[in-house]
Amino acid sequence: MCILALAAAVVTASHAQVFRQLPADGKLGELTGGQQQPFPLLQIDNSVVRLAPGGRIYDVNNRIIMHGTLPPSATVLFVLDMNGQVSRVYILREDELQQIRQRQR
Repeated sequence: MCILALAAAVVTASHAQVFRQLPADGKLGELTGGQQQPFPLLQIDNSVVRLAPGGRIYDVNNRIIMHGTLPPSATVLFVLDMNGQVSRVYILREDELQQIRQRQR
């Protein structure tokens, strides 16, 4: 009985959406080209930008992913550092995108 309850808890937790605090100073953009740009370059909108040293890319589940596993395209929120390089990229879920667009109105 205890094993069954534990299994149910694990299944329930794995289906819960991850809440994450997105940076207020982030900029919306469309990641295009995915893996077409060599590391450390990313194509966001029509600009090729450099991923900063120590820069992180977060997937929709808030896991850090490597440049080589980027999707072909995605809507992202990205943060630039003081040198104009991308320090963080968040691949957005549809609900997060809607929330950001509502805040910007």
